Amino acid sequence: MFRALSQTTVRWRPLEGEGLEHLTLTQTDTTNGAVIRAVGVLIGNRGGTPYGVRYGIDCDAGWLVRKLMVDTTDGRSLHPRSDAPGQWATSGGTALPEFDGCVDIDLAGTPFTNTLPIRRLGLDCKAGKARLKMLYVPFDTFEPVVDRQHYTCLDDGRLYRYEAEDRSFAADLPVDEDGLVIDYPTLFQRLSPETI
Repeated sequence: MFRALSQTTVRWRPLEGEGLEHLTLTQTDTTNGAVIRAVGVLIGNRGGTPYGVRYGIDCDAGWLVRKLMVDTTDGRSLHPRSDAPGQWATSGGTALPEFDGCVDIDLAGTPFTNTLPIRRLGLDCKAGKARLKMLYVPFDTFEPVVDRQHYTCLDDGRLYRYEAEDRSFAADLPVDEDGLVIDYPTLFQRLSPETI
């Protein structure tokens, strides 16, 4: 459904306020298998709070998140890791049982994290609605919480519906051949390759 991953660089801008995200996505073969690495830098203003964030996400070849590294320009950091699907621990190894069952992650300021469940699940139109429990990081408080979300494929490999389980928000997300969001109605717009 999606093409084999090669190094890709994309940028998005928020539709409200000023900001920019620059993301580089790579796949590296290691002795333990392939590692998909996303590295992004964001500046923006969400909910009236300006932020500067650098993040890194490491996934295995099946797009299962193994490590999350988020650092803000004001000195806050989150570096949880997942050694087994749905089980999280701090970088020092302390278990985080409040996030048990959260296989995927969602970062507030980027459309990239929508790619994670889309690629991991390989959803097609026959699959129906996937109900997910996410480890969500809001950029205003920077305190991770559990967030329940739904994904449905509307057009194989091209269009997916995102819905908050509490029905507070929904969006139909067109994606490219890598599964990266092209347009995120009301929130983000992808910039053309010429502007990168």
